[in-house]
Amino acid sequence: MNLAINVVIEWLGDRSHARVERVLFIDPSGTLMVTIDIDPEHKKALPIWRKCEEISTGLAAGDARLLDADPYEQPEQTLSNESRKHRDEIWDIIQPLIEGDKEKGWSREDIFFAEKRGPMIAQVSESSKRAKRLIYTYLRRYWQGGQIKNALTPHYHKSGGKGKERQAKDRKRGRPRGATKTGQTSEEQASPGVNITPEIRKVFQRGIRLFYENRDGRTLREAWQLTKEQFFHKGFELQNGVLVPLLPPAEELPTFEQFRYWYEKEQDITRAVTSRVGQRRFDTGHRPLLGNPMERIFGPGSQYQIDATVGDIYLVSELDPSRIIGRPVIYVVIDAFSRAIAGMSVNLRGPSWLGAMLALENAAIDKVAFCKEYGVDIEKHQWPHQDLPESILGDRGELEGYNADNLVNALGIQVAITAPYRCDWKGIVEQNFRLTNDNLIDWLPGKVYHKRERGDPDYRLEACLTLRQFRKLMIYCILHHNNQHRMNRKTYRPDEFMIPDHVEPYPIDIWRWGMDNRIGHLKKKSLDKIRWNLLPEKEASVTRRGIIFEGMRYSCKLAMEEQWFVKAGEMGSWPISVAYDPRKTDLVYIRLDNGRRLEPCYLLDTEKVYKERDLQDVLDYFELQKQGEKAAVTRDQQAQAVFHAQVKSVVEEAQERAKDIPKGLSKRSRTTNIRRNRGQEIALIDQMEVWPLAPEQASKALIDTEHTPNADQSTENERKYIPPPRPIEALRKLRQERLKNEQ
Repeated sequence: MNLAINVVIEWLGDRSHARVERVLFIDPSGTLMVTIDIDPEHKKALPIWRKCEEISTGLAAGDARLLDADPYEQPEQTLSNESRKHRDEIWDIIQPLIEGDKEKGWSREDIFFAEKRGPMIAQVSESSKRAKRLIYTYLRRYWQGGQIKNALTPHYHKSGGKGKERQAKDRKRGRPRGATKTGQTSEEQASPGVNITPEIRKVFQRGIRLFYENRDGRTLREAWQLTKEQFFHKGFELQNGVLVPLLPPAEELPTFEQFRYWYEKEQDITRAVTSRVGQRRFDTGHRPLLGNPMERIFGPGSQYQIDATVGDIYLVSELDPSRIIGRPVIYVVIDAFSRAIAGMSVNLRGPSWLGAMLALENAAIDKVAFCKEYGVDIEKHQWPHQDLPESILGDRGELEGYNADNLVNALGIQVAITAPYRCDWKGIVEQNFRLTNDNLIDWLPGKVYHKRERGDPDYRLEACLTLRQFRKLMIYCILHHNNQHRMNRKTYRPDEFMIPDHVEPYPIDIWRWGMDNRIGHLKKKSLDKIRWNLLPEKEASVTRRGIIFEGMRYSCKLAMEEQWFVKAGEMGSWPISVAYDPRKTDLVYIRLDNGRRLEPCYLLDTEKVYKERDLQDVLDYFELQKQGEKAAVTRDQQAQAVFHAQVKSVVEEAQERAKDIPKGLSKRSRTTNIRRNRGQEIALIDQMEVWPLAPEQASKALIDTEHTPNADQSTENERKYIPPPRPIEALRKLRQERLKNEQ
């Protein structure tokens, strides 16, 4: 077996610690060699002569083996300037011993002989003014380290007891306090500080957990103050009825610097940040960013990401520019592979399925015709996206529920939903909103100023753009992004196949390259079918009064032909699923033949007040009615109370009069002549309620007939008051006559 200089040999003996040697020199005859033990514990190891046959036999018998790894290797790049300087100084001292000195008659092999080594080291020690012990150390380091200059570098990494805790003995560890160094007072010199014991470290840990690693947001210094008050007090003092902790003097307490040192030394950074900001914010803003968003995205249409944001701008009404209508809701559909925007929607409704529906529909329509509606003329290659993707990634609010099931079942689109509060899962589309603000919205009138100070003008009054104008600006912004936005290496990393083709990092260029090399992910569907399946669905009821949907009544040709409403009157109502467009209440649709045909249902004429209305407006009106009904409960209750009190008063009055009925009357006597009594009562009521036509002439005729024509008497009668007839007297007479007849 061929041996070489500097190889490391491990001897496998019965000892618990194997002996490791390095070959320093081989005699040209191949019979002898020099080795040295390289175990760091053998601090007095020196070269020894051995037979090559002994080494070869041990290797062949398996008693020894050659090691591939050298434990003393140290690359040049890891050395500091100070280490290189120290290395070179040592090399200048031992170089004559290693390489020989012709003037002194030393050869390269002489240093390995014990009888020559001593005098040689003595001469070098005298000339270099270094102790012989130190020169032996230099030589030993050189031989054990592989006989290279870098073996002479200082072992700073072994200094200082790295990883070992300092043990307190009879003095304060660490730097002295300022007062102790300057000697200001004898008291301060007598108390130089406090050593941190394991017990104090446990108190530090408890204080950190209680007062710092939580959602309260305290600073580390505030947490230290509360820790002192909680764990280092000597007792309590009653001040104004409050127990106040009494703290020892500052020189008897650990310092804030010690508290901070041990916190930083022992902290679990992940646990500390999570406890202060919460798991959700840690996941979105502090977790390691080691993933690749393109890992499962293989080509154009492989995944569309959709999201909404409220635009930081106020708009005005199309009809009346003086009316501010608020901020728009912007939906964006972006191709994750190319970063090109495939569709968008800008409306005034909050984030909902309707906004997502309009954005997905926009992603599948011809963009040339769409842009022309807003006065923007483009070529098809500037915005070529007009197909559905293989999958969609979005938020739970828009894509969770039955509406999204239509995308899977009818259109064959896979739907992926992000976890709650994990907007970072669709970071591609989230980043686009920032670019939209930077490139467009931040420079428009009516833009929202989040850092508004007191006295600044109201930015809402600067609004002048209408919804249609803002949509046109969004079209320009999307065209600029798709065709002119150059992505850098941090925002987009091309794969290994794009690099040879020299694909420029523009969204439109990546899209075109993908359409040539990564096809098979886009889906072609008719626009009508897309719209049918994007319409949201809700449950309605078939009743005798019509198809009831959201409180409104509808009818359709199919229902009339199959007599649905008659059946509902005879057999009871039943539920039915209808598709609807939230922008208009005139029509709802029943899907027939597994969604291949839609049966339109029209709003009845009796519900014409709701025609051509937004569904949300109608639902708001119904909600206001419900609120009005709830508000009227108090009024209705009070009205009922008044009515019942009035009825009770009249009944009690009648019952009081009934007490005057003679006690001796039999039941038969009271019920026998009801018909005659009724006739008499009618006559009396007629007399009482007769219309007094020309009452003055009637009164005068009555006076002339009943009194004598004597002038004096006539004059006297004219002066005399004549009371009106009293119906109670007639009733009394009738009552007396009835009693006589009964007797």
